Amino acid sequence: MTIQPKEKTQDTQQEEMSEEDKRLQEELNMLVEKITGPDTQLYISALEAMRDLIRSSTTSMTSVPMPLKFLRTHYTPLKDAYTAMSDPSAKKLCAAIVSVLAMGQELAAGSRECLKYCLAAGRTDVGDWGHEYVRQLEGEIADEWSTTEDKDSLLPLVEGIIKFDMEHNAEIQACDLLMEIDRLDMLDSHMDQSNYSRVCLYLVNCAVYVEEPERGNIVAGVMRHYLRFKEYPRALCLAMQLNKPQQMIDIFNKCEDPLVRKQLAFMVGRQQLSLELSSDLPDKSDLTIIMSNTHVNDHFHSLARELDIMEPKTPEEVYKTWLEGLVLRPTYNLDVPVDSARHNLASTFVNAFVNAGFSRDKLVSVEEGNKWMYKNKQHGMLSAAASLGLIHLWDVDGGLTPIDKYLYTSEDYIKSGALLALGIVNCGVRNDCDPALALLSDYVLHESVTLRIGAVLGLGLAYVGTKRQDAITLLLPVLSDSKSTPETVAMAALACALISLGSAHPEVVSTILHTLLDLPQNESSDSSHYSKFLPLALGLCYLGQKEGTEATKAALEALPEPMRSLSQHMLKMCVYAGTGDVLVIQEQLQVCSEHYPTPEEKKENDSKKDKDKSDKNEKNEENKKEKVKDMTCMQAVAALSVAVIAMGEETGSEMATRIFAQLGRYGEPAVRRAVPLAIALSSISNPQLSVIDVLNKYSHDLDEEVAHNAIFSMGLVGAGTNNARLATMLRQLAQYHAKNTGHLFMVRIAQGLTHLGKGTLSLSPFHTDRQVMNYSAVAGLLITLVSFLDTKTIMLGKSHYLLYTLATAMYPRWLVTLDEQLEPLPVSVRVGQAVDVIGKAGTPKTIAGVHTHTTPVLLAVGERAELATDDYTPLTPVMEGFVILRKKTST
Repeated sequence: MTIQPKEKTQDTQQEEMSEEDKRLQEELNMLVEKITGPDTQLYISALEAMRDLIRSSTTSMTSVPMPLKFLRTHYTPLKDAYTAMSDPSAKKLCAAIVSVLAMGQELAAGSRECLKYCLAAGRTDVGDWGHEYVRQLEGEIADEWSTTEDKDSLLPLVEGIIKFDMEHNAEIQACDLLMEIDRLDMLDSHMDQSNYSRVCLYLVNCAVYVEEPERGNIVAGVMRHYLRFKEYPRALCLAMQLNKPQQMIDIFNKCEDPLVRKQLAFMVGRQQLSLELSSDLPDKSDLTIIMSNTHVNDHFHSLARELDIMEPKTPEEVYKTWLEGLVLRPTYNLDVPVDSARHNLASTFVNAFVNAGFSRDKLVSVEEGNKWMYKNKQHGMLSAAASLGLIHLWDVDGGLTPIDKYLYTSEDYIKSGALLALGIVNCGVRNDCDPALALLSDYVLHESVTLRIGAVLGLGLAYVGTKRQDAITLLLPVLSDSKSTPETVAMAALACALISLGSAHPEVVSTILHTLLDLPQNESSDSSHYSKFLPLALGLCYLGQKEGTEATKAALEALPEPMRSLSQHMLKMCVYAGTGDVLVIQEQLQVCSEHYPTPEEKKENDSKKDKDKSDKNEKNEENKKEKVKDMTCMQAVAALSVAVIAMGEETGSEMATRIFAQLGRYGEPAVRRAVPLAIALSSISNPQLSVIDVLNKYSHDLDEEVAHNAIFSMGLVGAGTNNARLATMLRQLAQYHAKNTGHLFMVRIAQGLTHLGKGTLSLSPFHTDRQVMNYSAVAGLLITLVSFLDTKTIMLGKSHYLLYTLATAMYPRWLVTLDEQLEPLPVSVRVGQAVDVIGKAGTPKTIAGVHTHTTPVLLAVGERAELATDDYTPLTPVMEGFVILRKKTST
């Protein structure tokens, strides 16, 4: 009874097969009989017939080819037949067929029979058997490569597979195989005009997930390919990613098209680099002028006129106090005393941020500007005078005159602010006259400490990233001068680090190390607040430089705790900035999760024990108490470094933000204070709803410093976006914190940042489609964020002028198109959300949700532009910043 249904099923299957399939099955069975039979004369003809049947079989994408299905049961007999054969040509033909049949067999793990018989067949043109067979071979080769010693025997087959893949739009498979066996050099001979762009795009994006030094090797290899196909702008992008100035200069030398060289110069200018180009270039002087960024101010004003936003804005227009008032009157008593100096200071910063780069405002650059200076107290005057620098940002010629008059005032604070303003005006712009160096050098070792601070930090901002030896030589003596206060020493160290950014300048590094080693053991409170800037300065010297840090790490071992750990974490944070290195992130998270007893906790614990101790023991206990160090600042830096390392990579950044949610709930107080800053760093000038909601929750925290940092972080996240939702949240916070002057000050700063440059500027350190990290911008952001690890003393104390270090990160979020004479050329462009096209077949669309605009146009984070006209060709593949358009010649 049980056999009947089985027979019925088999009959049904037989009936379901078409006549054609039945014939094919019979034919194959007959061929198998011939191959396994005794007559050797029939072997070759039968094998050839079987090969033709397998190759000519057509099938759908979702089903196994019929010949392979029918031959599955004959796999072992054919293997035995292969072993028994003596004729070499028949043996090879049989091995090739057995290799193909091995695809459909359930074999033991690691048997790799498909590859074994393929090698026995001695065939390298394996593509004849189809894509699926090639895929199977690729997987088995990758496994075999890691275990075999005879790698050379596999290379001819690999070469054949790569040739097939590259000719059949399977470049991604070819790259994967060659990365597995670490032989990317084999791609060279197979790359041509039709496939190189897909290969290079894929490899560059794979490099993000690979460890050093392999990452550097992959990027350098791709750069070589780009140069071979004369893709100079793309090659320059990679050289900037690797931070290799010499390679950038080589790209300029290899580029023969003078117009493309100008485009390269605009890209270098955006990265704020100072390249010493070869004298052999006929247009060296033109290129140097473009790289100096002197054109930014004129174009920025043109953009402002185009958008009709030249009219200065007052702080009240930013606060929209009339909207606050409507809600405030019924619920709050507005007769609370107002800290007018703090309120005026906030207005100074807001005025500077909102009118940054416009050269006009209604508070400080007007005729009565002097009155506004005196509405502030001491360091408030310094920040008020320095705000002139931000208002005249990039306008070296026009900005010096209004600042210059404050250099002759008798008030040191205003004079110091004017010196700082001179530095800010020159930030990111190079001028042949070197006004910053000429005007500031006299004040670097001035008797007045206040004037020193303005001059020193001003020099650092004016020459950020230029590696100017004359400026460094001028600043180094300040670090060892006996009259320098801890604050001056910290500013001098930061200024030296900003100028020698990422170059590991030996003089700067050794001087900062000596200063660290000479720090007094029992630091005064004033000294300890500024001492954390020394390790940061040391880290900035190595920003993005993984090589050559061993000696410095060894020297740091000599420091006492907590400075040793703090310095080591600062160094690690800067070295790995933007790399997304998972292992380093895990290391830093481990530090964040530890609990270190604070000196207060230790005292409490010890006081309980002390009651039962004798006098002698009490003395010993007191000695131990002195040795307890506050390690919490180091934990705050570790939390911050998680964001700094992860920010270059989207997935890592997203994951880090999730981890911060845990740290914010259960972390140590110092870690909790760093969490809002870290969240902001992962989303600078990119006000995602989820991020601003989280920060809004932290802004009501019971810990005042957490709330301060969260409010400021909201400003960083919305910097230069005019985000309406964020602006509403900040207005509500202004009502909520109306009586708390510290909180209200932070709310005002955040409002100013949200409307940075009236919504035209960005603080994001990434540009060129988020491919390149701007080191100067990262440095400015890090100095500001580290200042906020001690908000009460620094930002709400007397060093609020450190907010101006954000000037290094300020840049218009624009697309400006230029003609061949470098004059503005308005054209139609499509702007939309960037779409990831890596590994996609054909020519997929790179943007979605398209709107058409006429240049110049503003681009938000995550947006991409492309030309909407066929009359011009852009000289760079990434439509961002300054793009030169070449007129197409009519054929």
